[in-house]
Amino acid sequence: MNTTGPPELLRFGPPPVRDTVARWQNWVAVRTTFVPAPQLTLAGWRHLSPKDKALHDLHRAVTHANLPLLQTPMSLAVTKRLRGRVQSNAVKQKPTTLSGLIITGGGYQGKTETACECLATFEEDWLALHRYLNPQALPGARDLHVPVAYVQTPVTAKPKSLCKAILHFYGAEVNQRMDLPDLIRQVALSLREHGTKALLLDDITRLRMHRADDQDTLDLIRAFMSMNVTLVLVGVNIHGVGLLREGRSDPRTGQVAFPPSRHKLVHGEEATQTERRFDVVELDRFRYDTDAQIMAWTDHLAGVEGHLRLLKAEPGMLTSGTMPEYLYERTAGVVGLLERLVEDGCQEAIGSGAEYLAESLLDGIPVHLGSTDGRDLGAG
Repeated sequence: MNTTGPPELLRFGPPPVRDTVARWQNWVAVRTTFVPAPQLTLAGWRHLSPKDKALHDLHRAVTHANLPLLQTPMSLAVTKRLRGRVQSNAVKQKPTTLSGLIITGGGYQGKTETACECLATFEEDWLALHRYLNPQALPGARDLHVPVAYVQTPVTAKPKSLCKAILHFYGAEVNQRMDLPDLIRQVALSLREHGTKALLLDDITRLRMHRADDQDTLDLIRAFMSMNVTLVLVGVNIHGVGLLREGRSDPRTGQVAFPPSRHKLVHGEEATQTERRFDVVELDRFRYDTDAQIMAWTDHLAGVEGHLRLLKAEPGMLTSGTMPEYLYERTAGVVGLLERLVEDGCQEAIGSGAEYLAESLLDGIPVHLGSTDGRDLGAG
């Protein structure tokens, strides 16, 4: 009897990408459909045929490589701010420049996935609310409704290349002879005709403020705020790369105010003279200083533990004894590093037959904390 489920569960194509409307919508549709390997005891595994053992072990490896995104107190705070901002802006009826949101933090802390998951949920709700039709479409037309657009900032960002990246998401044809004003008008048209309410620009720290082209690109991004769309910028250590240097931060509200954009003409209309505003929210790592912080870390470990498929695992494998402190010391409370350590540890535990995560086993798994500070900031 095959207890691992149909073999189709183990057949995967290339990792999902989100750089076009079709690919984004496909990711939104399939992001929660993965079925993890069933929980088996060692005795139950031994009763399997050799073929089913191999299939189950492969399914377990796939499960550990695709651990779900678990909400943390920090990501919940980011999600609350982002969801509230997008929802509020989406229903505004007055002509105004919409405030945006900047999500920052260190590497491996789940900024992009937290933002994408939040916006995917918003998109599902927004589409259902409007019966999957674009409420802004012309009578008799059925324009493709795209509430959320996901775009990666080009590696060598220029105003034209950013416009082309946005138009590529929509599959819009771009004439190579189009000048910048034409491209801006085309972007505004695509956003409006597709009913887009949120534009997520990932890897925004690829912009370097010592380059004139990058300064012009940031200037253009501010101009996008007059297109009735919520801008969501995501990047590593935004405060440290000088992206906000021109802005004036208000410590009471957490908002950053920018001077008016130089790109005044946007899709044929004069951009508002109101200063563009962003809220800056940081997705921080776990801390381990207070009882509440230690409890939050332990609760997160319990959540991770519940998704592991080791045959000798017992309740408290990651949460009892000195294991929480050990894992914190190894990862500094960074969820991405914890996921990598646990995934590699599970691979070692299955391969060696240990089937249990112990400190002695994890000691042999390298995790370099310094690598998060030395990463290419352009990687996001």
